[in-house]
Amino acid sequence: MSFQSITGQERVKRMLQNSLRTDKVSHAYIFTGAPGTGRRAMARAFAQAIYCKVLPDDACGECLDCRKVEHGNHPDLHWIVPDGASIKIDQIRELQKQFAYRASASNIKMYILEDADKLTVQAANSLLKFLEEPTSQVVAVLITDNGQALLPTIRSRSQWIPFLPMGRSSMKELLLQEGHPPVLVQAAVNLAAGPEAARELIQGNGFAELRNLVIQLARESLSRLPSAMLTAQQKLAKGEFSEQLPRFMDMLILWLKDMVQLKLGSREELIYTDQLDWMSQQALSYSMEHWIACLEQAVETQKRLRSHANPQLALEHILMRLKGV
Repeated sequence: MSFQSITGQERVKRMLQNSLRTDKVSHAYIFTGAPGTGRRAMARAFAQAIYCKVLPDDACGECLDCRKVEHGNHPDLHWIVPDGASIKIDQIRELQKQFAYRASASNIKMYILEDADKLTVQAANSLLKFLEEPTSQVVAVLITDNGQALLPTIRSRSQWIPFLPMGRSSMKELLLQEGHPPVLVQAAVNLAAGPEAARELIQGNGFAELRNLVIQLARESLSRLPSAMLTAQQKLAKGEFSEQLPRFMDMLILWLKDMVQLKLGSREELIYTDQLDWMSQQALSYSMEHWIACLEQAVETQKRLRSHANPQLALEHILMRLKGV
């Protein structure tokens, strides 16, 4: 994987490639940003570029070292992920033990920590000592959704590399070029911070079905509320989509935003573009206050579900609000 194969994050690429060209690679980096912005792919591309024997500031993808990084068996690269819910001190101790040995021909050892904000206090303190006193030439990459959750002393000893969400229009254009269904692309780019995450959503299990379920429940709530209640119970509260209830709420909120837009008389940047006929009629049948109240209720329901509210009751409240009961 080369830098050029990663879509977006041009500023990050320039920073890392410039450090390689000028031989000023830092001993530690924090790759921080939302999931799906390409942090993991960038860390792998950076590792390949560091070890590549052919190109000075990128990965050729063909040399032995590039292939070893790609296949996860380069002897000087260590990739650490949480053991259960956290990264534990034993994992950091094992890393330090591995790094006590000499590096191979590259003379550089590298480690990548995924979900670095999940370090236990003991592991974080052990890592800090390792950052302060590396036993050899070491490069660290800490990947995190929330860089502020790391110890201030770790942050101060690392170069901060922010990964910014990709613009929706750019994401949409890219995903459409790849041949993904437009109606799914439109929803995914509004729920994901980067093309990688949007692609995972579209290709993931049940995304199209969840979108259809939003449409079905919205239709039923506005015309046959008892039927909507039954559908919600069978499919969402206790059924096949119960694990995907948070994603359903995300998509319902997108639908409600469309209804507010339609009530305002705007058809720009709508998500459910294939449902405009009936949605437009329903949008005009209720007041703006109604749609805003529904949107607020949906956001509140989302919060309550995160706090382990009863799914059936939470869904019934939002569906009744849609009907105006």
